[in-house]
Amino acid sequence: MSRAKAIQLGFSRRPRFPYVSTYNSDFAFDFGLALTEEQAQQIPEGLRTAKYMTTMSQRSGAPTLRFDATLHTIDNWTILRLPKKASGKLPSRGQVAVQGTINGHGFETVLEPDGYFGHWMRIDGKLQQTAALGAGDTATLEIETLEHWPEPNVPQDLETALAAAPQKIQDLWKAITPMARWEWVRWLNATQNPDTRKRRVEVSISKMKSGKRRPCCFNLAACTDPNLSKNSRLIESA
Repeated sequence: MSRAKAIQLGFSRRPRFPYVSTYNSDFAFDFGLALTEEQAQQIPEGLRTAKYMTTMSQRSGAPTLRFDATLHTIDNWTILRLPKKASGKLPSRGQVAVQGTINGHGFETVLEPDGYFGHWMRIDGKLQQTAALGAGDTATLEIETLEHWPEPNVPQDLETALAAAPQKIQDLWKAITPMARWEWVRWLNATQNPDTRKRRVEVSISKMKSGKRRPCCFNLAACTDPNLSKNSRLIESA
């Protein structure tokens, strides 16, 4: 498997061994086999070795994780922070799509990074009621990563901009992976400033027009929820 076309590897004819190219797709980025150009620029020059440029952020084959964690309240939101040991076994320091159970009740969600190379998840009212949990309670969880990510909730302003965009941009939005769509939505939602948000919608459309499949210069390991973070890190619960 290679990101290059067969012709770029010097093959004068179809190779006799199985060959698959990930050229012009998100496969290598989604499975931690490569970094985007923007992500690579965030790595200190002295660390840009093959080790860091390939599987630094993700690895495959994470097992089912079992752990206990306590629910906390931050700014009227109830969240659960994964234990460091459990979080360390996940395939990425950024968002991770998972399914599992909490006190025996099933759920599916995308875990968020906490800015400390760990993860957290929001426990909404419905799940709290189903699992009979509240802030201060300790829950038992079993989770496993999802190969196929759920679709993100696309904000109305971005959805409107996409609907009004040229067909080329609409086709690109449909062609990128759900993980990539999560990144665009996450970048847009990372600000509470209306002017900044409006600008980000415009930049998103402009970047996609030029063929960009992901937002630029975005720290995927940062906590970006403006209600729950400070300096790109999850606020400690009171």
